[in-house]
Amino acid sequence: MTLRARDRFVIPEETASVAQEAFPKGNIYMTMSDKLNIWYQDSDFASLFAPHQGRPAESPGRLALITVMQYAEGLSDRQAAEAVRARIDWKYALGLELIDSGFDFSVLSEFRDRVIAGGAEQQLLDDMLKQFKGLGLLKARGRQRTDSTHVLAAIRKLNRLECVGETLRAALNTLAAVVPEWLLEQVTPDWFDRYGKRFEQYRLPKGKAERERLADTIGADGYQLLSAIDADSAPGWLREVPAVEILRQVWAQQYYVQDDQVKWRAVEDLPPNKLLIQLPYDAEARNRTKRSLNWTGYAAHLTETCDEETPNLITHVETTPATTGDVEMTDTIHAALAEKDLLPDEHFVDTAYVAAEQLVTSRTDYKLDLVGPAPADSSWQARSKSGFDISCFGVDWEAQTVTCPEGQLSKSWRPREDAGGREFIEVHFDPHDCHACTSRPQCTRAKGHPRTVKLKPRSQYVALQTARQRQETSEFKERYKTRAGIEGTISQGVRSFDLRRSRYIGLPKTHLQPVVTAAAINLTRTVAWLEGTPKAQTRLSRFAALAPST
Repeated sequence: MTLRARDRFVIPEETASVAQEAFPKGNIYMTMSDKLNIWYQDSDFASLFAPHQGRPAESPGRLALITVMQYAEGLSDRQAAEAVRARIDWKYALGLELIDSGFDFSVLSEFRDRVIAGGAEQQLLDDMLKQFKGLGLLKARGRQRTDSTHVLAAIRKLNRLECVGETLRAALNTLAAVVPEWLLEQVTPDWFDRYGKRFEQYRLPKGKAERERLADTIGADGYQLLSAIDADSAPGWLREVPAVEILRQVWAQQYYVQDDQVKWRAVEDLPPNKLLIQLPYDAEARNRTKRSLNWTGYAAHLTETCDEETPNLITHVETTPATTGDVEMTDTIHAALAEKDLLPDEHFVDTAYVAAEQLVTSRTDYKLDLVGPAPADSSWQARSKSGFDISCFGVDWEAQTVTCPEGQLSKSWRPREDAGGREFIEVHFDPHDCHACTSRPQCTRAKGHPRTVKLKPRSQYVALQTARQRQETSEFKERYKTRAGIEGTISQGVRSFDLRRSRYIGLPKTHLQPVVTAAAINLTRTVAWLEGTPKAQTRLSRFAALAPST
């Protein structure tokens, strides 16, 4: 498929005339074209297409816009292709002649594959943001807010036994397609009974001992296949087949070999969920429990503007495995906004995005105020509300000493690093002072040892203590109410765009979905803004609305 350059956007006269007659008051796509002139340039996607090869391509700029319009209405590829062929408002928005017959729906899937292969997912949102900036609807150094939501992977959740069985079955199916004769030499007839159909349809034994024996049998079969693949007589390229690589990873996670016997790992011996593969068909999906919610899949992080004088527009989207902590994404989001020249002055987030390090880097590296509840002190002294937590100690950074609540000075000050390479300072007090202290029960429970205090580096320590003090003020609480609006954006994404259920398999394809969803939300919100529709407020039930104001 070659690229046919088409960077100029012109609505054919006949299409414009018929559309204006059919929609005298206009509609969302006519407003988009007339007032926003939202249009993706073919040249921006030129790198995704091989030059001068194959038949002429559909305009990639049009395909990008069609993809956004498709998500705006929740259409399948077939429905979107039919809308291009039959709907006047779509032809108007796309600058097509009325007689244009459209294209086969498979072109949309092929375009998405090219976008993902070229790493151009964010471009579908970023190109739109550039046009909004040019129209004065988006500016840097305002206020923005971020939150995340879960995204269910497009897979059926399996238990451990089903997972290993299906993993081996997936590898066998792949090998059957590429080396059928070789594979037949490696298997025995009973394998066809065990792995011939989807493993969740397999009648699993009900007894624990029988299930463990089946797990050991599957494990031995898997190691037998891997040994055959690793043998010198096997084609070397078989080791690089993705299904084989996944099989190898799953077997390392679920089994071990002892005295030439394959053993099924105990639950406590499994890798953490951050590493554990849940299903071979989506090896990047992870399982996580967050409060009362458990899911397998991903997390989508949405960042939007929240200034009164402009529409609330989503400025950035990140998609991560479910087990990636929100705080790990704070600096990533800031770096992305800086690259787009869209950094805010105030960034409202919940406590999951806030840590001492992020409080410092937000100020020093990005010149913004990270507004969110700082994580609470998790020590027993702080939780009991009657002990001496870290805030009760005075720190003299120049003298490198710490004074306890009873006025005793520390004995030692030692810079350290934890297992993750993070720096901290370990402070010890004199054992004689601690043992004789009448306040010892409020300070430490360590029998026979003095109090030890661990301090973060100075900048982080000061930032964290300052944030904890600030969040107790009424001014902060009133200011922080701004963050709540991001919940409405996530609700809109879920209710109108099915944001929490992935259409695709794998992280790159799953990431495309919230990115295009964000572009669709921006489109609908901007058109509503231009038409004078006020921003929606949080809805109240009829009964709740009757409550007297306080």
